[in-house]
Amino acid sequence: MPKSQYVDPKSSFAKRKVKFKDIPVCEYNKTIADEKANFSKEDFLGIYADMVAIREFETMLMALKKQGNYNDKEFTYPGPSHLAIGEESTAVGQAYNLGVDDFIFGTHRSHHQVIAKAMSAIKKLSDSELENIMKEVNDGVNYEIVKKHSTAKTVKDLARDFFMFGLMAELFAKDCGFSRGLGGSMHAFFLPFGIYPNNAIVGGSAPIATGVALYKKCNKKGGVVVANAGDGAAARGPVYESMNFAAMDQFNELWEDGYKGGLPIIFNFNNNHYGMGGQTKGETMCYDDLVRLAAISPSQFNAERINGWNPLAVIDAYKRKIKLIKEGKGPVLLDVVTYRLSGHSTSDVMTYRTQEEVDEWAKYDPLIVFPQQLVEAGVATQKEIDQVRDAVIDRNKRMFMLASDLEIAPYTDYNKNPNFLEDFMFSNQSVEKLDDRAPDVKMAKEDNLRVKKIKTLSRYAYGPDGKLIPKLKQYNIRDAIFESIMDKYYTDPTLISYGEDVRDWNGAFAVYRGLTEAVPYHRLFNSPISESAIVGTAVGYGMAGGRVIAELMYCDFIGCAGDEVFNQMAKWQSMSAGGLKMPFVLRVSVGSKYGAQHSQELSALCAHIPGLKVVFPVTPYDAKGMMNTALNGTDPVVFFESQRIYDMGERFVESGVPEGYYEVPFGEPAIRREGKDITILTIGATLYNALEAANTLEQTYGVSAEVIDARSVVPFNYEKVVESVKKTGRILLASDACTRGNILNDMAQNITQLAFDYLDAPPVVVGAKNWITPPFEYDKEFFPQPSWFIDAIHEKIMPLKGHVATNNFSSVELMRKAKKGV
Repeated sequence: MPKSQYVDPKSSFAKRKVKFKDIPVCEYNKTIADEKANFSKEDFLGIYADMVAIREFETMLMALKKQGNYNDKEFTYPGPSHLAIGEESTAVGQAYNLGVDDFIFGTHRSHHQVIAKAMSAIKKLSDSELENIMKEVNDGVNYEIVKKHSTAKTVKDLARDFFMFGLMAELFAKDCGFSRGLGGSMHAFFLPFGIYPNNAIVGGSAPIATGVALYKKCNKKGGVVVANAGDGAAARGPVYESMNFAAMDQFNELWEDGYKGGLPIIFNFNNNHYGMGGQTKGETMCYDDLVRLAAISPSQFNAERINGWNPLAVIDAYKRKIKLIKEGKGPVLLDVVTYRLSGHSTSDVMTYRTQEEVDEWAKYDPLIVFPQQLVEAGVATQKEIDQVRDAVIDRNKRMFMLASDLEIAPYTDYNKNPNFLEDFMFSNQSVEKLDDRAPDVKMAKEDNLRVKKIKTLSRYAYGPDGKLIPKLKQYNIRDAIFESIMDKYYTDPTLISYGEDVRDWNGAFAVYRGLTEAVPYHRLFNSPISESAIVGTAVGYGMAGGRVIAELMYCDFIGCAGDEVFNQMAKWQSMSAGGLKMPFVLRVSVGSKYGAQHSQELSALCAHIPGLKVVFPVTPYDAKGMMNTALNGTDPVVFFESQRIYDMGERFVESGVPEGYYEVPFGEPAIRREGKDITILTIGATLYNALEAANTLEQTYGVSAEVIDARSVVPFNYEKVVESVKKTGRILLASDACTRGNILNDMAQNITQLAFDYLDAPPVVVGAKNWITPPFEYDKEFFPQPSWFIDAIHEKIMPLKGHVATNNFSSVELMRKAKKGV
């Protein structure tokens, strides 16, 4: 899209060949003796100790799941148990060269990576740093428990006890778990050690980790990010989208000096040959060798296939790849060959592979081979090896006894604190900026042409004569959203925006017009047509501490990013017990004119998912004020906009839309027209048809309608609506969403409960037909029209004298349609 990149037809048609470089496979061949100069005895034994720590932890979980007993203590653990027995060296090798500022993301099977990264961090942090961390976590509760019962003689050993206790407590759903037991096995993490969330969705970490790497790049933060995934995850679209996103050409071709180079991320595929029970090579995948995926980029992701069962081979690869990333040559792909000796989970009877295969791999088990090599190379005696092993196993047993003790580590008492989880659903904070540095912009805001143009517009739609000002002279919803975003760009240096065609094109609906000239590429850029990556990377960016606006060109495209919206964007604040924030605004535009796949209003879909704030402003005053609220907040917001009314001026606030900063609080509906006979509550652009219907009711039938604009779907304060219903005794609810599954049905139910004694008739919902959206020429047959409101009131709520309905809202018709499925 940028004019600077000329697309030459001659070179496009020129005869040539696409060449690929050879990719190294298992080239590391050094022995322990060869590496003695690079590793001390303490280093070697530390590698072994960390592998034992993982193996014993996983053995504990297997025993609890299969026998309900570990260390001669009965304990019930009903949670998931995706074990990594056999994959210990891959995790320890990965973590060895990673610092605290290097972040890892895991999968549903990541206990090994979490433990390895923690043990690596403990070795690198000072005693005072470790003590501060332990005292801060959970207000020091865990620290006091462990300090009281630990036999540790050093701060680092105490920190190892502390971490294992907290991890076990988390898996056991205890209140003193690192996430108060809300994350559990598949979502374990510990931010002070650079351990970011594991993800229960296969491949789910890829876009989030890519977003964290984007945060590091855009904000010049140090460190690399590791996105761990299994070989089966390579089949998932979000993983491919993330790899493409991380290696976009624009990072080298268009971004400014100081920001060039691919993202600082390593896509680490732990290739254990099975995606659950399906064998990836030879059955469910097409790549033969997973590392071939790297061919999508000219750099081939500096890819390599390495022996994951040799921790020194993994350490060597990471040392080299981290160096490349620091030189701006990321991203990197590693195909780490490993094998799980255990099943996919403890319920796996492994009918998909032979015992002969498992036994053959067991001969190469790093927990057996590596200590033997240490002894053979004279690094340590067998007695020393045994002492290391026994000490680590003893630690695991001691911490298990603490974490499983209901007196020492109780479950959360929901009877005493019934709002425990409810209070973590939203952070509800207001933070003007997430960093104190000066924002990176290209010009003074007042010099921007669009800013100058907006200053000439009327901020109220009506002139002194009471007539509408011509649309071209009105300050409209498009201007209001732009103004809010523009202001935040000059306030919060971490703010970035991206989506399809947001730069140069100005966004599909011109909201971003003027931003291309104002902010550099690293703050406003075009994304690939990759909705999963757009939303998923924004989740990571927000999770890492930045503020982000991502745009889906059409509301319908939410389906393309379903997991990222519903499982990632919505859930991490609560799954982290408030440890993570999500300052992320997802702009979605409800279409018009473009038929079934580009014209759906899906606010109910988003409102159904706990953890998302959902708003739908339909006036310029609200659009600016609510975008300000969203961009000052720390919660994920799905910000609905209607293409029908981008050019709508402000018709309700007579003083006009303020030029300065203000906020419109979420959850508070607005009365747009006062009345006494019936209440009409609307969501979205239907407001304007409702007002037209209200005028007809007044002028033709003498019925006074009070019209209320919901503005916000989640949260929603019913007080104003209930007070209106107490006055009118009747209510009709309307939106452009299909009637079936419409969030207005929930609202109607709640209003019935809250105002039952005041209702003279049941609430009635008027939505779009339960069809696909037809072509624009049939809009009036599909979306609620003013006549629909009047007909529905006449047939379902109160007879209107002399009215003859043209639309059938009878109970018989409702039954007929329901039976037909429409």
